[in-house]
Parts: sequence; C-alpha cells; structure tokens
Amino acid sequence: MTELTQGRRDRDRFAPSNRLKAKIVANVQASVGGTEDDLDDYFEPIGDAGLMGLDSSAWVVHGELASMLYGGFAALMLQTLHPRAMAGVAQHSNFRNDPTGRLVRTARFVAGTTFGATPFVDQLFAEVRAVHGHVKGHTDEGVPYSANDPDLLTWVHITEVSQFLRGYLRYGPHHVSEEAQDRYFSETSAIALRLGAQTVPSSRAEVASYIERMRSELHATPECLDAVHFLRKTSVAPTDALLVRFTNILAHRIVVGCAIDLLPDFARRELSLQRFARVKAVPRRLAGRMLAKVLRWALGPSRVMIVSRERILGVSEAGRP
Repeated sequence: MTELTQGRRDRDRFAPSNRLKAKIVANVQASVGGTEDDLDDYFEPIGDAGLMGLDSSAWVVHGELASMLYGGFAALMLQTLHPRAMAGVAQHSNFRNDPTGRLVRTARFVAGTTFGATPFVDQLFAEVRAVHGHVKGHTDEGVPYSANDPDLLTWVHITEVSQFLRGYLRYGPHHVSEEAQDRYFSETSAIALRLGAQTVPSSRAEVASYIERMRSELHATPECLDAVHFLRKTSVAPTDALLVRFTNILAHRIVVGCAIDLLPDFARRELSLQRFARVKAVPRRLAGRMLAKVLRWALGPSRVMIVSRERILGVSEAGRP
C-alpha cells in the first residue's frame, strides 16, 4: 500500500469529536448503514471519476444525508401506488422482518453509483441485476410483473430521483439552479438506462409530464396502505435506553413527516395522508430543518465524498500529494 493510500485510509480523521456526535453517528449507521469499512469501496483506483464525476449535480444532491432520508422515505411511499411495483415488494421483500434492510441497500446503491469508482459501480449494477432476475410474479388481479420490466424500472427510478431532488431543494444547504436541476435528472437517467429502462425522463419538464401521465395507473391497494402504515411505524429495540428510544422515535417521526410533506398532493390523497396536511406543513418543515442541522453538525462533510474526491484528484484532504 502506498503512502498516499495509507494516508487516505487514516480513519482517525473521521472520528467524532465528542460523545454526543459519536452517538448520533452510531444511530445513523445503524439505520442506513455506512461503517468505516465501507469506505474501502471508494479509495481506488486513483484518478477514476466513476459514473457521475466530481462536478456533477448528483454529487451535490446525494451528498446531503437529511434531505436524502426525507426524499427516500417519500419515494418509498410514492412507489407503493404502482400496483405491479407494490406486488413485487409485497411478494419478494422481507421489509417487515428487516425494516432497515431495503433502506440500507438502496443507500449503498445510490452512494456507490454516485461516488464510487468504475469497478465498484460495475459490481453494484451486477448485484441489482442478479436480484431483479428473481423478482417476478402476478398481482392479486393476475397481472404479470417483473423487476426487469423497463416501465417499472423507469417508475422506481423517477420516484427516487424526483423525491431526492425535492428533499434537497427544501432542506439542502445550497441553492440548486434550474439548469443544475435539469442536469441532475440527465445525469441520473444513466443509472436507469443501464439497469434496462428504455425511455427515461431527463429534465424537470419531462419528469413532471411523466408523473402526470402515470397518475391513471396509480392507486392505493390494500398492500400499498399496509406498507405505508408499516413505514410510518417506529421500530426501536426494547433493550435500548429510554433516552435512545425517545430520540429514535422523535427522529423517525420527523423523517416520516417531512416525507409525507414532500409527496405530491394526489399521492397524499390516495394514501389517506392529506388530512390537515397544510396545517402540519409548517411544524414538519421546521422540525426537518432542525434535524438536518443536527445531522450536519454531528456527521460533518460526507466521508464518502471526501475519499471519493481524493481518489479522483489524487490529493488527500490534508494536502499530501
């Protein structure tokens, strides 16, 4: 291992500066994954820009944890409204016994395809294709579905990126111009196309038009409402200390509240989440901004972004060549 690589892998620089920050980091890692060992996937090869590149809009949007959490939960709720997509989740997912598993896997895929070098990106696409090959069947109405269906791939992709961007625009720390927003959709469309989607909206106007066209196919099935009810429940370990349980419950409610607030009006109506939505919007957004600030304070800059930037530029954050 070279001196440069060893310097990059000095994980002490990512250690939280006090116990409170350390506890917050530990809770976040338990919820969405991301241990120090996971950084190994981002260090090399030196100079490899990966799929998106250092100056991409995706780096900006996907590097902000709080808005990604809010947008991620909103995307999961929005996805349930597609009967075939929901059937695939209900029949092939273990989300009730492993409530954080899907979130962790999604976070790993999004982070890896955004910041990772080419070998890791290739590995992630291969893993997803292997899983998708087994996800097929029929809805309760007898309609066939497959996770490799180009239309379903487009739906899942657009729900994710549209809600990620909505989350960042509302809770992110920096302004994103309309041009950068269009560039974000164009950049991320490469992910869906590589997975097998065929026609992927790649601008704000195209995404808005696509979601409007899809509304006739969307409705809340019993499976859908059950899944959303499950997403809104807080899962805490009975062995956790009382303060930890209270903190986790509060954080989960903030995330879910912000996610509901991000959803389009028609989706909230379909999911029976529209009641007092306008009244709840103000406290939800205040709480969401507060939690986002706490997470930025505790976690600091994204570790994945730091080591990925070092990989691309060949220069450590400490300035060592």
